[in-house]
Amino acid sequence: MKIHLLFKKEELDEAKLDTSKTVVVFDVLLATSTISACLSFGARAVIPVADEEEAHEIAKSLSTDDYCMAGEWNGLPIDGFFYPLPLALQEKVADKTLILRTTNGTVAIRKATAARKVWIASLLNSPAVARKVYEEYEDETILLTCAGSANQFCLEDFYGAGYFLSELIQLAGENAVQLTDSALGAKLFYDSQKDQSEIVLAQTQVGSAMLEMGVSEDLHFVSQKEKLEVAPYLSGHEVVCDPFVSVYNS
Repeated sequence: MKIHLLFKKEELDEAKLDTSKTVVVFDVLLATSTISACLSFGARAVIPVADEEEAHEIAKSLSTDDYCMAGEWNGLPIDGFFYPLPLALQEKVADKTLILRTTNGTVAIRKATAARKVWIASLLNSPAVARKVYEEYEDETILLTCAGSANQFCLEDFYGAGYFLSELIQLAGENAVQLTDSALGAKLFYDSQKDQSEIVLAQTQVGSAMLEMGVSEDLHFVSQKEKLEVAPYLSGHEVVCDPFVSVYNS
């Protein structure tokens, strides 16, 4: 099982993606955490969009009662969109399609479209995703893709990828995986800080900004490990998960 880690979404070469690659996307703060949470809260699907114009075009094809829109750009609210905090969306997404626009995470997901499969992972649900990746593995290369921010490395995504790796290795066995140095670095970093997830996230640039915004409850929520039994994946243009694991345990 060959596993490589990309430090930021800009390193993902779309021209080289095909059925020989599986991509696991991490945007721990915040898109992949929000997507995983909203599917657990009962959302039918999440549609990652490129911009507000695309979001409004998709909304036109849906009944008003069938969707909600959430998004941010460079961390700032977008007019007419809910801010994409998971706890803020908890009571808004049940039985609806969430149209989501974010600065980094949804961009990373869209870039990965040509891969054999695209999985959505966070601290909340990495064990569930690791199980599905392991069960469906067919000798492809696994690309752990950290979304990063504005072409910069983000520590929380690196930490999340390390957590995912630790779970996958427990399933596959250490002798069954071949890690590149970047993937090994994420695993070693996670191992050194595995009991400090909220502290690690709070010290990052985005985590510090969340605390300044007064949304510490969301930061605490997304810092929890193995909270959600969902393994979201990209199906066409929608992120969905198998119904039998779409359960949120409060």
